[in-house]
Amino acid sequence: MKNPSKNQSSNARTGANAGRPEEVAALKGWRLRLYVVIFGSDTPAGKAFDVGLFVAIVLSVIVVMLESVAEIRERHHVALYRAEWAFTILFTIEYILRLMCVPRPLRYSRSFFGVVDLLAILPTYVNLLLSGTHYLMIIRVLRLLRVFRVFKLARYLSESQVLIRALRASRVKISVFLFSVVTLVMVIGATMYIVEGEASGFTSIPRSVYWAIVTLTTVGYGDVTPQSPLGQFLASIVMILGYGIIAVPTGIVSVELHEASRRRLPRAICQACGMKDHEADAHFCRQCGAPLELAGKG
Repeated sequence: MKNPSKNQSSNARTGANAGRPEEVAALKGWRLRLYVVIFGSDTPAGKAFDVGLFVAIVLSVIVVMLESVAEIRERHHVALYRAEWAFTILFTIEYILRLMCVPRPLRYSRSFFGVVDLLAILPTYVNLLLSGTHYLMIIRVLRLLRVFRVFKLARYLSESQVLIRALRASRVKISVFLFSVVTLVMVIGATMYIVEGEASGFTSIPRSVYWAIVTLTTVGYGDVTPQSPLGQFLASIVMILGYGIIAVPTGIVSVELHEASRRRLPRAICQACGMKDHEADAHFCRQCGAPLELAGKG
């Protein structure tokens, strides 16, 4: 007969990162049961808890947003105030329960989600001393990252790791590119300051550099515009360059993303000669020409 305690700890381990497997397995009694409910997203109780938490977080964020609207705040101040404190007390109890059931409360409190959980409840209490800080409760929206696991987004984690590796691999190229862009906008800004001058709104080189950034990124606020024919001609060139500015980093990351994805493919091993150093998409051995089989097969 299987030990239910082991089954519970196994389910909890698959649903959380709030403790190492051996630490979770050491939990006993009510702490283990509470851990399974709060962190075990693969259990019925854990799923129900995540759904309830998701609804509570969304409603609390809506309350904060509604309270920032003057008309709604004046008309429903008492109801919003009570709802705000109700959610704060609810999340405070939840935070305390999390600390009570995790193997190492101090380590959890310093983790990303531990800090977010704390910041989600502090503004209401701080607002008792410093008015206006309760709007910081909008940070509760970050807690949705925790309950996204109920939608089985964990399966996309490996794909996100590929993207992260691609960004890391391209960081040098992107850094050089950004340095070139900074140099370019400074040159363009200084040139426009000389060509247009203060009469057209280019009152200083920093303001002209601001215009160059806005134009080069194709944002175009329109608060500063060139008036002279030469300035408009230069502005047209900058606008055209803007499309290239957007395309270059996209291309760099796309290439690295393709390489990172290709490296994830299982490497083929030649069963005839034992050659392993093949391209991921190779079908024949580059040394003896024999058909290849993927690693782990055959």
